[in-house]
Amino acid sequence: MKAFRVVLAVLVLTAFSAPAFAVDLKSDSFQVTGTVSAMDDSTITVMKGKERFHITKDAATKMTGEVKVGSKVTVHYKMYAVDVEGKAAPAKK
Repeated sequence: MKAFRVVLAVLVLTAFSAPAFAVDLKSDSFQVTGTVSAMDDSTITVMKGKERFHITKDAATKMTGEVKVGSKVTVHYKMYAVDVEGKAAPAKK
């Protein structure tokens, strides 16, 4: 009976954590190479020519080499929708 409870607990945890992993599996990966123009604990801003990339980061973000304002970096990132709101199309005249 104890083994059944353990297996059931593992299955339930797997079922509830699967959507979190699905985001990583379904999202395309992107990268940008440029100069760091700003950085704090939760974001890094990279300038590629005149384009600005403001990217969120956290404690799990792997940082290698010297990363500071003015450094040239390559950032690998993913994008996914958090919320999508539909709007009615405007009436045609």
